[in-house]
Amino acid sequence: MDPIERLSRIFERFPGIGPRQANRFVAYLLRSSPSLRRELVESVQQLGGSVHQCQECMRYHAGDSKLCNICSNPERDHEHLAIVASDTDLAALERSGTYRGQYFVLGGTISLASEKTSGLRIQQLLRTLPERQLGGLEEIILAFPANPEGDATAVRVREDIMVHAPDLRVTALGRGLSTGSELEYADPETLKNALDNRR
Repeated sequence: MDPIERLSRIFERFPGIGPRQANRFVAYLLRSSPSLRRELVESVQQLGGSVHQCQECMRYHAGDSKLCNICSNPERDHEHLAIVASDTDLAALERSGTYRGQYFVLGGTISLASEKTSGLRIQQLLRTLPERQLGGLEEIILAFPANPEGDATAVRVREDIMVHAPDLRVTALGRGLSTGSELEYADPETLKNALDNRR
């Protein structure tokens, strides 16, 4: 296969990238300097060697430690646990500067077409709750996108938590987020309002 077409097809597999954008990426790389292309290749290769999944929150992080810098930070609040769909949602909440608790990355949301939860880390989350409660956990914040998939995921996760840990308070982000919005694109003030108005 032609290397240009091959790279375009790889870019098309990225979330939200169509054929035209994929072709633009390839065209940009063709116009770029060899040093930039080398830097891109090296960065992709390093992902496999220096990036690991945190054993506590399940987000990807760079470094040799089993825990990421958030989970290993003793100054973080252990009373609150925000459950997010993805690493990018976690990063968005961190950028807001208003949340100082712990996280758990679920690994996506429920697809309404299939209603399958395969690939989601619901069981892993539930297994961690007793230990987290011993560490002071009091409230779980369901921080999913404000769309039908996020709402369906919140309902399922809330039900499962109430069966396994009925004494925990379970809240969801307030609707400072408009319906259909993704957390990763929300501005810090909107996220602050969503956290303050959780219910």
